[in-house]
Amino acid sequence: MWHNNVLETIGNTPLVKMNKIVKDLPCTVLAKIETTNPGNSIKDRMALKMIEDAEKSGKLKPGYTIIEGTSGNTGMGLAIAAVIKGYRCVFTTTDKQSKEKVDALKAFGAEVIVCPTDVDPEDPRSYYSVSSRLVNEIPNSWKPNQYDNLSNTQAHYEQTGPEIWEQTEGKVTHLVVGVGTGGTICGTGKYLKEKNPNIKVLGIDTYGSVFKKYKETGIFDKNEIYPYITEGIGEDFLPANVDFNVIDHFEKVTDKEAAIMTRRIPREEGIFVGNSAGSALAGLMQMRDMFKKDDVVVVIFHDHGTRYLGKMFNDDWMRDRGFLINDQPKAIDLIEGHKHLKLVTAAITDNIGEVVSRMRKYDISQIPVVDNSGNFVGSLNDAHLYSTLIEHPELKGQELSAVIQPPFPFVHPDASIEEVSKLITKDNNAVLMKTLLGDIHIITKQDVIDALA
Repeated sequence: MWHNNVLETIGNTPLVKMNKIVKDLPCTVLAKIETTNPGNSIKDRMALKMIEDAEKSGKLKPGYTIIEGTSGNTGMGLAIAAVIKGYRCVFTTTDKQSKEKVDALKAFGAEVIVCPTDVDPEDPRSYYSVSSRLVNEIPNSWKPNQYDNLSNTQAHYEQTGPEIWEQTEGKVTHLVVGVGTGGTICGTGKYLKEKNPNIKVLGIDTYGSVFKKYKETGIFDKNEIYPYITEGIGEDFLPANVDFNVIDHFEKVTDKEAAIMTRRIPREEGIFVGNSAGSALAGLMQMRDMFKKDDVVVVIFHDHGTRYLGKMFNDDWMRDRGFLINDQPKAIDLIEGHKHLKLVTAAITDNIGEVVSRMRKYDISQIPVVDNSGNFVGSLNDAHLYSTLIEHPELKGQELSAVIQPPFPFVHPDASIEEVSKLITKDNNAVLMKTLLGDIHIITKQDVIDALA
């Protein structure tokens, strides 16, 4: 059996048991893996629903242009549907979104306009305002407005909720979802609560967003609003799709905890998912005291990790923001400045004067010594050579064996900087490291200093 087009493959995503990360929790944790949708995110569901409802109502007609403000995933769902149905797409997004998301939208032929993040929604430069302006300027255009379009919530009421109920055989006790537009958590949560009013719906919020305080106090506090890094979760306004009566509790998660958990999920569970999934699971772990034995907790994994390769899955990006934990350099990191250079060695039968010239030519202070078979049998450093030749200048014309020092020890590429530094002493000026490709590199005191500077 085949599908008539890719839109027919949306939905019916798998529910997968989490094991390692949640091993200390008393409950069963099941992840709804939305990356199997054609656009690799849960937003495919509501994007298609919004388009189909607009077509039925006459708001969207053949040849129209779809204009939307998106963090990337909704745009992807709209773009895929637009390819099949023959619409043009123009999307506005923010400069905090990953480059991968923008490039992915362009891959489907969409036009993308990047707007500043750090402005109010009402600011004419915001991605909300720009999309609203464009829909008025471009003839025959339609703006889905995923935040206030209730087809968003309805898509999950009709699809995601029933899927989870059936997949858990009605045993689900808690639903954990990152809250952005609110459609996923409210549509899914509404359906599940109609099946069982005792099910708890738990929303994940981020610092810099207004949701949690508004839920708990009814106050929309602009002082809560400030820029944050986490993508797809939190807002600085109240979308119509966020039904606070459906959501029982909001849990805030920091950018750092979300980013760290995002990296843990593929490494410990083998599931390659994005930033909002990391935030959702981090929030779930923070709420561990809410769960008891026999509870079945479903957490939504919203989108795919490939959208974050330049951000959460990039060591430099994580390091720049102070998000890497235990981020001590390893031996392999210490050779970064000279990994492209071939190791300079001396043969044990070489003339001492020739070796002195070689060290001067390459501006090196120490050199490994090898035998005729290429084995590392000794070393030589300039301080030792200097003192020896000052005392015995006649040795200059002899072989290295007359002045050779013990060989440099080898370290594993994953050796910590602490292990390396312990081996570099007054009497031993360097260590050697063999890469997985078989190349030999030298690590000196200066390499360690450079790494720590």
